[in-house]
Amino acid sequence: MGKKDKVEDIEINVEEAINEATQTEEISVEDQLKEELGKEKDKFLRLFAEFENYKKRTTKERMELFKTAGQDVIQSLLPVMDDFDRAIHEISKTEEKELLTGVELIRNKFKSTLNSKGLEEIAVEIGDVFSADEHEAITQIPAPSDDLKGKIVDVIEKGYKLGDKVIRFPKVITGF
Repeated sequence: MGKKDKVEDIEINVEEAINEATQTEEISVEDQLKEELGKEKDKFLRLFAEFENYKKRTTKERMELFKTAGQDVIQSLLPVMDDFDRAIHEISKTEEKELLTGVELIRNKFKSTLNSKGLEEIAVEIGDVFSADEHEAITQIPAPSDDLKGKIVDVIEKGYKLGDKVIRFPKVITGF
């Protein structure tokens, strides 16, 4: 083996070393780019998910606002509904049936208008079991019979819901 062969071997070894270094460098640059791409993709997905949650939350809040936007107005009209009920009760004691029919027509139209806006009456009957979660007890009186103890004896004011939200609990008298 001569000097020429040794020089050629050294040149070949140097070329191989350079090729290996270049490949290692290319692989590491490629890996770095893939890693950066993965991080950016993760950031994008998180940001997108956060934005979707924001959209859902604001849409839900907007829907709730529309459902209860007229709550104050409807609550202020509930005493008028109560007055209609009292008027019908008193007029029914007289013999003026035309007056009763007229007041009932006005009350029914008023009630149907409020119902179309989402107002629902909470059904409460005398003899129902009293529940502090569903009723507002005004007072307690001795029960007229044993079967009315702890139950509703009288309904003073009707309760109403607007959508799923109770805007006025029924006011009742309970027996003890």
